[in-house]
Amino acid sequence: MRHLLLLLMLLLSPLARAQEYTHPVPEAGHANGGVEPAMVPVPRPALVVGEVVTPRFRLLYTAKSEGSARQLATNIEAIRDGFVSVLGRDWPGVTEIRVGVGREEFEALALPGGAPPGWAVALAYPSHRIVLLNALTMAGPEGMVTLRHELAHVALGQLARGWPRWFQEGLAQNLTGENWSVTHYTALFRAVTQEKVFRFEHLHDAWPDLPSDVEIAYAQSAAFVAWLSARYGPEGMGRLVDEVATGQPFEQAFGKAFKSSLWVEELAWRDGLAARYGWLPLTTSTSLLWLGMTGLVVAAYVRRRKQKEEHLAEMEAQDAAEEAELRASLEAELAQQRAMLVPAQPVDGVEPADAPKAADVAVLEWGDSVEPLASQEFEDDEEGVPRPPKPTVH
Repeated sequence: MRHLLLLLMLLLSPLARAQEYTHPVPEAGHANGGVEPAMVPVPRPALVVGEVVTPRFRLLYTAKSEGSARQLATNIEAIRDGFVSVLGRDWPGVTEIRVGVGREEFEALALPGGAPPGWAVALAYPSHRIVLLNALTMAGPEGMVTLRHELAHVALGQLARGWPRWFQEGLAQNLTGENWSVTHYTALFRAVTQEKVFRFEHLHDAWPDLPSDVEIAYAQSAAFVAWLSARYGPEGMGRLVDEVATGQPFEQAFGKAFKSSLWVEELAWRDGLAARYGWLPLTTSTSLLWLGMTGLVVAAYVRRRKQKEEHLAEMEAQDAAEEAELRASLEAELAQQRAMLVPAQPVDGVEPADAPKAADVAVLEWGDSVEPLASQEFEDDEEGVPRPPKPTVH
């Protein structure tokens, strides 16, 4: 199905240009290298009116967000279990989630010195095990994706330090399901066909500047982390977490956990890119067959609809012609009847003997009946002077 959607996108846009990059620029509060507020005791915000407690979470809510917090508490533990199944490890302690409604409450729940940037709809403080949420955002279709993304930063921040940027973002997207998107597939297709796949060592700390390149960096990071997770499973990912937690460099910890170097694994991953994201999957996929069948059905429908419209237009034209012909016939018959009643013109001032008087000529209208003249004369004779009786013969 994703091959079909991708092919439709490529047909509609031959250059396959990337959409504008909508991910925010890293800011304070994220586990991607931003600076967090100092680790000092902070009082509970005055806006908080209550809390909901689960085994591994504490959800603080305002007067307006109590319903959202209680609903979130019903599945927050299952979300964390999904993280454990991928990472092979669970982060320690109780994580605090602060839920507000609207921008004003969202900012009022932030830690001192860690105000959220203007674009943020959620924010994570990994060292503090705190996440800020806007309940209005959680009600939208991307609400749970946003929550999972922030929890991924908390998990990595609590489990170890020194994670490279590509691994953080790639793991977060795998934990949220963002890696299974047509946008990511399109970005990797463009990267493979244009030979523009970045080296992961170049994505350790920095991120590209161009929006289209940023999209490729996110997509390939998600794809590579998914490949590693499928290749080594939760056990291998857990060993990687343990090695990074010792404080050694990520590349060294990677080698010990997977018994291979990052470059070797990257080369193995790159070898299969053309088969997974190039033209080959499109040309060998049954999606092309379905696309062709869909095109034929659409073409047949359009043709049938056009023929039906032409037939209706032809029938309307034929009806109009028949109506005009009938109207002309009726008008000709009416004109003929009127002509029969027009008096003859006098010759040398003498009217014909059989010409009807002007007063006797009635102008006929459509629908009037015409009685024979003989009948009229018979009626005149009856209404005139009575004839003398016949003599009686004795």
